[in-house]
Amino acid sequence: MNLNLLYAFIGGALVGAGAALLFAPEKGEELRDRIKTILRKKGILCSETEIDALVEQLTTEIDD
Repeated sequence: MNLNLLYAFIGGALVGAGAALLFAPEKGEELRDRIKTILRKKGILCSETEIDALVEQLTTEIDD
C-alpha cells in the first residue's frame, strides 16, 4: 500500500472527526478529551499541545 495514500486517509479522517466534534455542543475541555480518546482508540497518541494545535487549526479552517 502506498504510504502517501495511507497518510492522506489518516489526515482526512482526523480532519473529518475534528470538524464533526467541533460542531458538537460541548465544552472545550470535554471536546479535547473526546478527541484524545478517539485518537488513542485509533492508535494515535497526541499530547495536550498537539490536540490544542489540531483544534485551533480545524477551527481556523472551518471559520474561513
